[in-house]
Amino acid sequence: MRLQYRNILRYAAPALLGASSLLAQSTPAATPPPTSDVPAQTSPSQAAPAPATQPSLGSQAEQPPADTANPQPQQEGGQQPSGSDAGNFVLKVPVNEVNLVFTVTDRSGRFVKNLRQQDFQLLDAKKPPAKVHQFTQQTNLPMRVGLLIDTSSSVHSRFDFEQRSAVDFLQQILRPRQDLAFVMGFDSSPEMTQPFTSDLDKLATGINGLKSNGGTALYDALYKACRDELLPIKNDEPMRKTIVLLSDGHDNQSRVHEDEAIKMCQRAAATVYTISTNVSPTKDVGDDILAEISDKTGGRTFVPLKEEDVAHAFYEISDELRAQYAVVYTPADFKTNGEFRDIWLVPVDRNKYHVRAPKGYFAAREQ
Repeated sequence: MRLQYRNILRYAAPALLGASSLLAQSTPAATPPPTSDVPAQTSPSQAAPAPATQPSLGSQAEQPPADTANPQPQQEGGQQPSGSDAGNFVLKVPVNEVNLVFTVTDRSGRFVKNLRQQDFQLLDAKKPPAKVHQFTQQTNLPMRVGLLIDTSSSVHSRFDFEQRSAVDFLQQILRPRQDLAFVMGFDSSPEMTQPFTSDLDKLATGINGLKSNGGTALYDALYKACRDELLPIKNDEPMRKTIVLLSDGHDNQSRVHEDEAIKMCQRAAATVYTISTNVSPTKDVGDDILAEISDKTGGRTFVPLKEEDVAHAFYEISDELRAQYAVVYTPADFKTNGEFRDIWLVPVDRNKYHVRAPKGYFAAREQ
């Protein structure tokens, strides 16, 4: 196995690690993207079954899937965004590890803070982690946010309000010199209207320049956004890579299958939050598709019933992006075979807490 070299930040809370391993997972290296813009449609493959055992996190418990090493894209002018741990001592060591970011809520949907690693159970490919390097509560992670907006004719009735809500969302969530975002619209094909930047004026122009018309290539847009924008990002610390997708969930133009688009999100270690633009009084198949995309990537889906609920959905997403836990671990029995490794992460007290985390990741492939 060829070990990957990465910078490991000095951990600020060593007392949380202890001898009791929390989670174990190796950092999956991103699989090289296909050369064509999008592949021909193929049938979806099945995910690995859930493990039968439930080891506790405090005693070699299970661990959530980790972000693949994520590079930080440079800001305009060539300057690298400064992270929250800037100035800390950096040690370069050979490791294979996983950075997993996840969210915990109570039964009322409120975010839960101050939990310990012993409060969770984790399995990586049905085995507890080999070693947990770090477990922390992260509320200030650097973010790379992709805003994907359905511009097809089917979403025309709410389009103007959604544009205004999206601009407000980016103004709330982005921090100068630390966070970056891009804007992509899609109807019958994806269109990048603003590449990665922290300039809010440019992002607003990219959003307001979108026009509603045409068919819907939702899966192509999601696949392309993750493959071309988020997959190449490498970073030396935990980072939140997020897609916010506004659509009615109906696709009639894509060349890739829904399963392929979800797998590309998993390869890019991207969490997808979906906001339905369905205006009917009841949920339909499009809402189910959006929910599946969010669930398999560790995100959350919103189904606004009226226009003002769209703005509230954006607010909920921005709030959640600042309230996560992060665990860094080495997976047991890790193989650089490029295969999917399922993750099973739950709270010990399942009646009290709920965890949202990715369902798995793709291991690195040995060159």
